[in-house]
Amino acid sequence: MTAYIIRRLIIGVIILLLVTMVVFLFVRLMPGDPLLVYMASFDINRQTSISQENYENLLHIWGLDRPIPVQYVDWLGGLLQGDLGKSIKLQEDIGILIAERMPRTAYIGFITFVLGTIGGITAGIVCALRRGTWMDNLITTTANIGMTIPVFWFGILLMYLFAYKLGWLPTSGWTNPFDDFWMSCKQLLMPVGSVIIGSIAGMARLTRSCMLEVMRADYVRTAWAKGLSERVIVVRHQIKNAMIPVVTALGGALGMILGGSVFIETVFAIPGMGLLMTNAVFDQDYQIVQAGVLLFGGIIIFSNLVVDILWGWLDPRIRLA
Repeated sequence: MTAYIIRRLIIGVIILLLVTMVVFLFVRLMPGDPLLVYMASFDINRQTSISQENYENLLHIWGLDRPIPVQYVDWLGGLLQGDLGKSIKLQEDIGILIAERMPRTAYIGFITFVLGTIGGITAGIVCALRRGTWMDNLITTTANIGMTIPVFWFGILLMYLFAYKLGWLPTSGWTNPFDDFWMSCKQLLMPVGSVIIGSIAGMARLTRSCMLEVMRADYVRTAWAKGLSERVIVVRHQIKNAMIPVVTALGGALGMILGGSVFIETVFAIPGMGLLMTNAVFDQDYQIVQAGVLLFGGIIIFSNLVVDILWGWLDPRIRLA
């Protein structure tokens, strides 16, 4: 097990390096110039022209006048020393920005992940155990619709209905739950609801399919023949074996939640990592984009490692060499 974990960690680091190389190259090949965006922010009316001398000085200060491979090596060197760099547009240390923004994204993501997982697995199990009934048809139809709804569109729809028309919820913003828990809950209802519908729908469909496949297995029929109760058969034999593909999908679900945070935080003006990276892309703030991709990539790689370890716990036949 230890050798397997070490090997997966090494592979994860290699994958993460390849991802950072691709992002590092692509953000620099995008049309536009982050320094021009930065200098123009000091001249809103554009009444004065940007001097070539100032521009070249900034290029040298930020190291953008060096070849791209040299810039990448310099960035990795700073990263190994715990330095994520400094934002070009915001002129702030990226480590401080992430420490401020990431807890908000993690808080929303944790709530969405837990509720989506519990709700989706529960709905899928109910559908499988009550296959062909009105409850199965209703949940399955709702799940099919939920998987086709775009996150940002559903968020705007919720905002229009519950905030603009009914006035029950605030349209946007963020409040620390330790400062005002009730207001924080009201502000999170629509963002979490926008993301969770897709998570529940996908998890419910997958769980239902896995449960139906397990219910036809020989060992389940043997358990029924031995006279075991339905609760024992469902809990001990069906659910545990049906969860292996579901657990595999949890790693991908976490990636979808992180990706959905970009849309949700933009729509609802939540100052988290998603909104920070969205603004950085438009401002071509290389340093923030690189650090954000590194952080999100590391989280996804770690979650996939945890999923692989859970395989061995759910199915002893799986050998992690």
